[in-house]
Amino acid sequence: MSGDGVGDNDGAGTGDGEGQRKQRSFWKELPLLIVIALVLALVIKTFLVQAFSIPSDSMQNTLQRGDRVLVDKLTPWFGSEPERGEVVVFHDPGGWLPETDVPDPNIAQKFLSFIGLMPSAEEKDLIKRVIAVGGDTVECKKGGPVEVNGHALDEKGFIFAGNTPCDDQPFGPFKVPKDRLWVMGDHRQNSQDSRYHMDNADRGFVPVKDVVGRAIVVAWPLNRLATLPVPDTFDQAGPGRAAAVVGSLAAPGAAGLAGAVPLVLWRRKRLASRPVRESGPHSTGPGGGTAG
Repeated sequence: MSGDGVGDNDGAGTGDGEGQRKQRSFWKELPLLIVIALVLALVIKTFLVQAFSIPSDSMQNTLQRGDRVLVDKLTPWFGSEPERGEVVVFHDPGGWLPETDVPDPNIAQKFLSFIGLMPSAEEKDLIKRVIAVGGDTVECKKGGPVEVNGHALDEKGFIFAGNTPCDDQPFGPFKVPKDRLWVMGDHRQNSQDSRYHMDNADRGFVPVKDVVGRAIVVAWPLNRLATLPVPDTFDQAGPGRAAAVVGSLAAPGAAGLAGAVPLVLWRRKRLASRPVRESGPHSTGPGGGTAG
């Protein structure tokens, strides 16, 4: 009825109408908020940071089975390459991972992994520590330390307690080819790393192009929250390449939501600041339309 809601107090009536319009406007904006958050999460996962799950014990005690790490995918876009001592995630160069059957993820798992809120079980990736980069000379004799460019690495701070540097599989000396990496697990006697793939086409070296990014932080479980710095011993192995620093420790989904909220609030504020034209009973205001 056209007479309903019309009273003698025009100000009170206007206030009620504005409250209804604001409430209605929020629910109209909610789908936009969700869409922006999902788009930003996808962009962050694709270009900035991605979560990965640790499926094995090959990087103990630095990383434990079941840990979730955040991997910096940004710096490679600016030309940075992996450096000695960094923990990196890389695609299987070929033949490193056994052919195993994995359970098919459900629709929810596929969606969450697609936007970066959950690690993907379908991707064949590995995580190891970079020991030597292109141009380095690397070797390890039985009973001795790993040597890079003639410098003996002090690995006591990160290799698994009770392990030897390479007694199970000595190697070298040899020069790492350009655009290749020599990688090893921190749990040396439980890591099928570069040493065990020297008969492959890449002779155990990992192509830089296969590197997804550097693991920068253990994000889950919370009681293991920690960064993954480069051990000091690698600074003495030779000049390293400077890499850009990524300070973001937020998961893609959270960062996407954090980026979406200000955009939507700005849009709402902008719409609310528009003047309301009082041209009659059918005039419209911010977030309004024709009343039914």
